[in-house]
Amino acid sequence: MARRLIDLSIDIENDLPSDPPMMIPRITYVDHAAGAPSMAEFFPGIDPGKDLPEGLGWAVEFVTLSTHSGTHLDAPWHYHPTMDGGAPALTIDRVPLEWCMGPGVVLDFRHFEDGYLVTASDMEEAFRKLGYELKAGDIVLVMTGASAWWGKPEYLLKGCGMGREATLWLTERGVRVVGTDAWSWDRPLPLIARDFEKSRDPSIIWEGHFAGIERGYCHIEKLTNLESLPPYGFTFFCFPVKVKGASAGWIRAVALVEE
Repeated sequence: MARRLIDLSIDIENDLPSDPPMMIPRITYVDHAAGAPSMAEFFPGIDPGKDLPEGLGWAVEFVTLSTHSGTHLDAPWHYHPTMDGGAPALTIDRVPLEWCMGPGVVLDFRHFEDGYLVTASDMEEAFRKLGYELKAGDIVLVMTGASAWWGKPEYLLKGCGMGREATLWLTERGVRVVGTDAWSWDRPLPLIARDFEKSRDPSIIWEGHFAGIERGYCHIEKLTNLESLPPYGFTFFCFPVKVKGASAGWIRAVALVEE
């Protein structure tokens, strides 16, 4: 049986407009030529031109970014200080590794318009059409089509979003990790803000995230390449970098497909 690994993570890049300005990553690249003089600080007395291969040293990068930059896993701490009826919410360094690997399921929601609020009945219908019975420990990935806009300002407005009832429908069935190819698990924030301005209904604010207060769960944002996956029958991996006490961690999201 052949085994294939599929990369589902976006690159962390300089100056892309696919985040709010305060969250856009900044990367300073030190190339091999610039790295040569810095090696002299570690090896006193060397002559970089004579003692290093072709006069070149090490390459190094300095990165400034949010824990929510790039493809990342949000911990329950991101949503609220408590979860599961008042228990302390898990920070990213305390998320069980067992949550971060499991059978993957892809839901194709690309037919929904940008800003559509996915409901529990939408979830039920999607699994009925797949002919798949959701199990505890499954990792559910939602394909909204937003990833096609990565790197463009429009990305922040693309994709449907998961509402409170859709999120609870999944977590009530033992799902602990979900993911989306959009910027947010919720509807695009500018669209929520527009609707709140009209209705003044606080229940629509970040409702998919805030569902984690009732049932603790993690979600992945900014996935890509989901169209390369089968609807189910693969193993998904999303182990986060351990940032002490943090609300999220960067991941290399990968699917293992056996054919």
